[in-house]
Amino acid sequence: MNDPEYERMYRLEDTYWWFVGRHRLVEALLSSCYGLPSEQCASEPLTILDIGCGTGAMSIRLTRWGRVVSADFSPLALHYSRRRGLSHLVGADAMNLPFAADRFDAVVTMDVLEHLPDDCAAMREFHRILKPGGRVFATVPAYPHLWSEHDVALMHHRRYRRVEMRERFEAAGFCLEKLSHTMTALYPVVALQRRLNARKPPHEPPEAAMPTVPAPINAALTGLLRAENALARRFNFPVGVTILCVARKI
Repeated sequence: MNDPEYERMYRLEDTYWWFVGRHRLVEALLSSCYGLPSEQCASEPLTILDIGCGTGAMSIRLTRWGRVVSADFSPLALHYSRRRGLSHLVGADAMNLPFAADRFDAVVTMDVLEHLPDDCAAMREFHRILKPGGRVFATVPAYPHLWSEHDVALMHHRRYRRVEMRERFEAAGFCLEKLSHTMTALYPVVALQRRLNARKPPHEPPEAAMPTVPAPINAALTGLLRAENALARRFNFPVGVTILCVARKI
């Protein structure tokens, strides 16, 4: 990402509806697979790799399930994660991870694969470092037709179709347990916004599409995603701004 985007993320990640909704969805799926944090910690805590940890908000939430290693390629991201109080920090390239095989119970990688020149190499690395039966919880941006200045600002290489995620994870040796679009209710709004912005001169430097919203609207959008997440745990949505994948090592 461009350096200013890390500062924006650090300020917004704990409260902004987009981040909060995605974090809660991954937490809900972790609970579905491994039990609630209190139940998990009462048995054997998980070992979790948060790869592409950004400014660390998700890593903080993951610590309720066990020991978390927070990894990112960017020293600036690790700097912000350290400011949150995280200590198990590793500078790492997702395509060549510095960890032994069969080490982790789970890998969380939220909006990371689209940043990588070789996302398939990263998936193979996830498979290598996971214990047998371990899972990847991944999110990526959906639909090439939604490509915009937002993707340029965040230094994306691609946006995905659902079939591409299935093919690439299966080629890396995973079994897909869940593959669904999310951020479904907001898809028409985002698609329209991207179309309108495409007609405007780009910012210099490019800016990610994270407009400031009043607190009541932020709360309403957070509530909308909470309701959608409850359905997403049970159903796979055919359309949405994001693609969610839960893949198990076989």
